[in-house]
Amino acid sequence: MLIPPKTPEVRVPRFVGLMAVDARETAMAQGVLLAAPDRPDFHRAVVDYVVRQYPPPGVEVPRGAVVTVWFDFAEGEGGGGAGVREPRVPRPGGGGLQRELDRRPDPFEPIAM
Repeated sequence: MLIPPKTPEVRVPRFVGLMAVDARETAMAQGVLLAAPDRPDFHRAVVDYVVRQYPPPGVEVPRGAVVTVWFDFAEGEGGGGAGVREPRVPRPGGGGLQRELDRRPDPFEPIAM
């Protein structure tokens, strides 16, 4: 565990993108406290990722100040909707050129006129 020098003010580290366990360790090492209003069980969270924080990184705050982090996007923010795209059912039927390529003509088939 890192022991930061005892200065009256510290810079807020960047927590966005860190997992909960890493965010807690970073906060402790930098001399700030974390609060997570959307996670009442924050002390047990491990693999949730921080998506927002306040105050922003780089701001000087008094040692022991509380930095609020969020693990879920608020209504209308983030999310993007570009998640996993699974195949939809029913699939389009095969046809067109593929249908013609699959058929092997009989070379001795009589030509109908």
